[in-house]
Amino acid sequence: MKAIRNAVLTLALTLTGVTAMTEPFAAQAQAQALSPTTTGVMVILTVKAGITREQIMAVMPDEIRQTVQLYLTGKVREWYSRSDGRGAVFLLDARDDAEAHAIMDALPLARQDLIDHEYIAVGPLMPLRLLMAKP
Repeated sequence: MKAIRNAVLTLALTLTGVTAMTEPFAAQAQAQALSPTTTGVMVILTVKAGITREQIMAVMPDEIRQTVQLYLTGKVREWYSRSDGRGAVFLLDARDDAEAHAIMDALPLARQDLIDHEYIAVGPLMPLRLLMAKP
């Protein structure tokens, strides 16, 4: 399975490079069509070093209520606990990192500076668009 995935990736990269070298105008149009579309932002929350469980738990009732409200309004699509117990992972319905920052910065754990956030904009898997291109 890994070998097939690597072969498909190599082929996709090769075909993209060949198109770019042989047809500059087509390559430019293809590049625009293949530009990443952000459909959400993954946010990885990590408890800051030195923060105690008691500090986190004191804020959790408000954090949970506000997070549930974000879920009910469609801003939080998915949410997970980290298996290492150090935080959570959210998939937000946000157009970009700035919107995701605004959402997360309004929550109690962030307002009290108890957690760090890592933001990753996500969208449709780019190589799949190559399947849609006309041969």
